[in-house]
Parts: sequence; structure tokens; C-alpha cells
Amino acid sequence: MEIDNESFQTSTLDHHGLIAATCKDLGIARRIDELLNHTDKERVVTPGESVVAMIINGLGFTNRRLYLVSQFFENKPVERLIAPGLQSSDLTYDTLSHALDKISDYGESELYGRIALDVALDNKLMGSLYHIDTTSVSVEGQYDEDNQSDAVNITFGHSKDHRPDLKQFMLSLVVTGDSKFPLWMELLNGNSSDKTNFHSTISTVRNFQSQLLSNSTERKWVADSALYSKEKLLNDADFQWLTRVPETVKEAKILASKDNDSIEWVERKQGYRTASYESNYGGCKQRWLLVFSEQSHQREIKTLEKRIQKQEEKHKSALKKLSGKHFGCTKDALKALAEFKKKKPFFKIQADVVPIEKYCEKGRPKADAKKEIVGYSLETTIERNEQALEDERNKKGRFILATNDMDSESYGDELILNDYKSQQKVESGFRFLKDPWFMLDSVFLKKPSRVSALMMVMTLCLMVYNVAEFRLRNALKNNNETLPNQKRKPISNPTLRWVFQLMEGVTIVSFSTGNKNTLAPDKQVVTNLNETRVRIIRLFGKAACIMYGLNKL
Repeated sequence: MEIDNESFQTSTLDHHGLIAATCKDLGIARRIDELLNHTDKERVVTPGESVVAMIINGLGFTNRRLYLVSQFFENKPVERLIAPGLQSSDLTYDTLSHALDKISDYGESELYGRIALDVALDNKLMGSLYHIDTTSVSVEGQYDEDNQSDAVNITFGHSKDHRPDLKQFMLSLVVTGDSKFPLWMELLNGNSSDKTNFHSTISTVRNFQSQLLSNSTERKWVADSALYSKEKLLNDADFQWLTRVPETVKEAKILASKDNDSIEWVERKQGYRTASYESNYGGCKQRWLLVFSEQSHQREIKTLEKRIQKQEEKHKSALKKLSGKHFGCTKDALKALAEFKKKKPFFKIQADVVPIEKYCEKGRPKADAKKEIVGYSLETTIERNEQALEDERNKKGRFILATNDMDSESYGDELILNDYKSQQKVESGFRFLKDPWFMLDSVFLKKPSRVSALMMVMTLCLMVYNVAEFRLRNALKNNNETLPNQKRKPISNPTLRWVFQLMEGVTIVSFSTGNKNTLAPDKQVVTNLNETRVRIIRLFGKAACIMYGLNKL
């Protein structure tokens, strides 16, 4: 189309400029190229630029596969988002695969760890706690376990996705700070266990950071009950830790079952109560914090009642069948009853052994004929064991936290509870990575080494997203500003995904004057920048303003 001898075309910018600006602020491409020692001048796209392209694609929430990245960028201003002179046709599958191979050759965990550590230190994102957890990532397709060399072993294992029919690998993630900053990622074999994984990852991260930092500050490690073990944690750990005591520990069972009247509860916020104790379990001096959550208690009581109701119906039906059986002797009947009673602590089952009498002769019995005992049966009754149920209800909503930080003055009980509750930071990272709109919902690469490298890129997506959201909320708070939510009410803590939706419709109009066939436009104008979008861009900082052309307004 021509208007006054000027040719123009449009490209979609939307929220992608915010992602690209955050990548520039964090120096993602620069850091990757420096670490990979990129010197191949014949390559139009550097490995760092390829990774940024995959991050923008991954946070585009369009569910585009890796081989469709070039298609994704067809209507995007690539030269503005990634690097001058680049076009969407440069972002080929081979180009992106080459970047993944370079990442794999370097080592995805080490590369990510160095980038993340530098970003966290440069931007003051380190917290006092390291939260660690793992999740399983299910994959489809064939992965030959014998041909995976040094790459992660993609195989069958305990599936946290409840997909035992699929092969998987494990992703270990370490998160720190208020920004939920993912500081470390590591892929582990699909059949590995958290009881081993946690300690292995902690050791790796501590050694890694001590080599890079001359005065590395030790942080307290927070994890779920898989961390707690006599052999590894209580006997060998030379770091501070906070974890949940497994329910299988006998001392913990006894403590969690105590009567309320015998516990000196301290009321906490949001329906919590705590009681502190000291323990020497496993020969390790530690503090135990018995915690009661009213919200968990109500939820678990409802679940218990449903379970008991189902069990009661099932047991009554089974007892009816048992009562209809004939036994050759009293001993056999009592043995069957004892076997039935096993593992039914919430029910009282009583039974009388009743002889079965019959006339043995055929025909009408004679007047003086006597019945003979031909067998025995059980007359049964069942009722709930209210005392056992009350004891079980008493334990609901309770759990025990343990730490080897014995300084109760500087590390009080309420802080212990709050620190463990913040373990959800790493869990929210897994929810993000497993969002069906994100790339991880289908890992399609057939080389395990590239799967590992792609997971590193996906974790970079999580880093960019969390940092961008954290910065935006801080900027809103510091400037005493708000943004409208879905109901047009002002809020100061919007999710970044909602902010992305607010940016939908921002486009770039490129003008080429004179020669219609010129490749380089003379002018570019960013359109559809309303008041809300301009405020969002300015809150993101200088790089975002340049990305959206606000430096000229």
C-alpha cells in the first residue's frame, strides 16, 4: 500500500519489548557469549542472541515449538528486540540447535550457575535462604538409555506428574530472595531420589560458589522432609538447614500425637500455632517446632471423614460376606476374624462364633432326632473406634519443622515458620515451567543433551519473568502508583502475565520513503501507546523506554 509515495509495514511489539528490555538489563546475551567464548564471525546470530530469541518465544505464551521460532518472529521487529541487522529468517532451527549444542558442551548447569550468580550479585537479588526442591518432567517419544553418554538419563521413575507410563528426567531448582530468583538448575536422572538429589545439589552449589567467590557467604538451606536423614544431614552436614521432619520418625509421631492440653501453644498469624522443643535425634542437636495450621486441620479433617465413610461401607460389605462363610472349626473362624481385623485401627469389630447345626439324616427328622454341628459361622458387628478417630483428628493440621540453628534469639520460632512457608517460592517456579502455555508442556527434542540445554533456557525464562515482575512491583510501590486489574480496580501487585495482556496491540509502523524496495525503513513509529502502557514502559526503565521509542517522546 502506498500513501503519498511512502511505503509502510507494521510489526507486532506487544509485551515482547518488555521481555527483550529485561534481557538487555540483565545482560543475558552478553554473558552467554562471553562464557561460551563466541568467536565465529561467520555466524549471523550469536549463541547469546539465539537464547534471547528462545526466551522471547518462551514468554510469548503462544506455545510455539523450537522449530517454529522463525515463524514466531515473522511479524516481530527482530532487529529491535534482539540485535540490529537480524531478521526472522536468521533464526533457523539449525541456528538455535547450534546454540543448544554449545550450551550442552559447556555444561548447562555450570553455564546457568555462572550467569545466575553474576546477575543476582549485580542486581542485589540474593536472599538469606536457599530453597531447594525437585520436580519430574515427563517426555514423550523414544530415548535410548544406552545411547545417552554423559547426558541425563531419561528413563522411568517415580513420577510427580502422576504419569508412570512416560519416561522422565528430574529438574532440581534452587531459589533465593524476594524475587524468587532461580539461582541454580540441574537435570538429574529420571529414576533418582530426592533423598540423594538434595544433598548432591547442595554440595555441588556450595563447591561451585566457593570457587567463584573469595568470600562466599553461607546461606541457610530450606527443603522438604526428603532432606532429613540421619546418615547425610544429621551426621555430615556442615551448613545450616531448615526442613520438615518425616512422619516416619518415631519421636516425631509421638510429639505430633500429644494432647492439646499438654502442649504450650503460642498463637501465630493466619491461624497457626507453634510449640518449641529441643531434640538430639540422630545425635544432632537441633530445634523442633511443632506447628498447627487451622486451615490444614479443617481440610485434613474433611478428607479423613470421607476416607472413614468409604472404609466403613467397604468393611460392612466385606463382613457380610465373611458372616456367610462356613468354617470347619472354631479355630479357623477366629483366625479368619483376626486376619480381617488387621490394619483397621479406626473400627471396633466384634464377632461370636456360632455353631451351624443340621439334621444329618435324609427326609423328615424323627421325633427323637438331634441336630449335629456341621460347621461354624461368625455373627459380626462393626462400629467406629471413636477414641482412635479422636487421636487421629488430634494429629491433623500438625507437622514438625527442624533446624540446626540453635540461636533462638536471632532466629525465633515465628521466623522458622515464615521461612519454611516461603518454600512455595520454588514450587511456584515449577508451576510456571509446567504451565500448558509454556514450552515445557511438550519436550520434543530427541537428543538428551539438547533437552538439558533447552531446560537451561526455560529456567532463564523463569529468571527473566520473576525479576521483571519483582522490579515492576517495587517500582509501583516506590512511586506510589497502581495499575488496573481485570476488574479495572487499581492494584500495586499485578502479575506480569496480566501486564503482558495490557500491552497487547502495541505495534510498530515502519516507513520507507523514495525507493519502495529499500530494505531499511527511514522511520519507525510505535503506535497504540495509551496512558497505561506508557506508565508500564517507564516503570520498566531506560531499556524498555528505548525499546518502545519513549526516549523520543
